[in-house]
Amino acid sequence: MSSNGHQEITEKNLYRIGEVSRITDTKPFVLRYWETEFPMLQPVKSPKGHRLYRRKDVDTVLLIKRLLYDEGFTIAGARRHLRDISEGPSEAAPHHAEPKQAPPRQTDPATNISRKVLLDLRDSLRAFLTLLESE
Repeated sequence: MSSNGHQEITEKNLYRIGEVSRITDTKPFVLRYWETEFPMLQPVKSPKGHRLYRRKDVDTVLLIKRLLYDEGFTIAGARRHLRDISEGPSEAAPHHAEPKQAPPRQTDPATNISRKVLLDLRDSLRAFLTLLESE
């Protein structure tokens, strides 16, 4: 494990969803849900239908996770932010993509853990809702 709490990313071209889950410390069902919410996250499919994430997909997952869990973006806000940084600055749009937010208050570690648990729970519930709506 590295100092940021994630496993080190090995140098290879494609990663299966379980490997990405371990590398990013993100549940596989959350990764599948994020694929539905973030168009820039599109792993390729193997001939057998397995998801194969490229290195840039793993980097995108880490960025999404940081935006949602550490910086407090909503799914829609994170999607807009990622779209804006991938398109680069345009002349029609203002240079800032997201209004400045006050930094999160640093209270005690229990508060941060509770926030992470709640965010995980929210993502889990959204993933389940997506599954239920597709049936």
